[in-house]
Amino acid sequence: MTAPGTDTGTSTLSSVTREDLKDIATGAAILGTGGGGDPYVGRLLADVALAQHGPVRITPLGELPDDAVVVAVGVIGAPTIGLEKIQGAEEVTDAVKALDAALPHPVTHIVCTEIGGGNSMVPIVAAARLGLPLVDADGMGRAFPELQMLTPGLLGISATPLGLADEKGNTLVLRSPQNDWAEHIARAVAVSMGCTASYAMYPMAGADARAAYIPGTLSWAHRLGRLHRRSRSDHRDVPAVIAAELDGRVVFRGKVTGVERRTVGGFVRGRAVLAGAGDPAERFEIEFQNENLVARYDGRIVATVPDLICVVESDGGAPITTENLGYGMRASVLVAPSDPRWRTERGLSLVGPRYFGYDLDYVPFEHR
Repeated sequence: MTAPGTDTGTSTLSSVTREDLKDIATGAAILGTGGGGDPYVGRLLADVALAQHGPVRITPLGELPDDAVVVAVGVIGAPTIGLEKIQGAEEVTDAVKALDAALPHPVTHIVCTEIGGGNSMVPIVAAARLGLPLVDADGMGRAFPELQMLTPGLLGISATPLGLADEKGNTLVLRSPQNDWAEHIARAVAVSMGCTASYAMYPMAGADARAAYIPGTLSWAHRLGRLHRRSRSDHRDVPAVIAAELDGRVVFRGKVTGVERRTVGGFVRGRAVLAGAGDPAERFEIEFQNENLVARYDGRIVATVPDLICVVESDGGAPITTENLGYGMRASVLVAPSDPRWRTERGLSLVGPRYFGYDLDYVPFEHR
């Protein structure tokens, strides 16, 4: 299996069934680098939607018609809030309907904003409830915390018009000349809606979507989740198996000794500290903003965004999201390469460590 971002784009899924959900959710939560929302809650929503409406058809990215109308669907807000304010199915479809009414042509396809956590499940809910096909692709190849951090943005494609909806029935269509302003305004609206909201955004023609999105990532998550399940059943070293499949490596194994976490401005921000499994004096720190951003071993930088910093259980390899990290957990940290587009000068201006306020130049983890 090749690393995210170097996948050939071949789809192995022709549809998403209820039986596929657990593997997709697990694989996406690993790729989500701690973010994207709780995959379990998202899987429950998707399971109900598929039970009611049947399997969702999958369209490979390369087979999108030129005149298709593709919109990206997901949830904006702080993942910690999502543990208490459970996402609903109505608000997901309300966001798409609000955007659809503002477009000159009806929406024909749904795509994942990010292949991470719950945000890999929400598009399945929307596609099932609306009877639309789901594109086997996403805009990140992982998860990032802000709406402008999508590969379509690298090509200058506008995030707006953008539909927002909450559980109370409030909807909004936002238009902005700049994607970063769309993020700021949508985030403020989401905070006023209770710190989370559903969105539909980046409406574009199929021809543009084929160039803009990362192909095959839904199938990629499914394969990774299946590998996780089988490796666990075979009693293999699951963190090591996953790292190898991601073209990455396990950089630390230990126990969580502390977590600082706060909800600020519609994000969950904080830091986790781990002590070494073999030597408790070893110290490993991860700083996060919804997703894991920077990893340090005894004060030395090990990896930074945009590369993937993934935390999994040492026994069994189950992914651990930032909102679920807790004291005493036995955890392993994996690092893996990001999609090559994020390693470019333009990509780093959007998602590199300096964007997040770190006085650090990006260095690929394999060169550290």
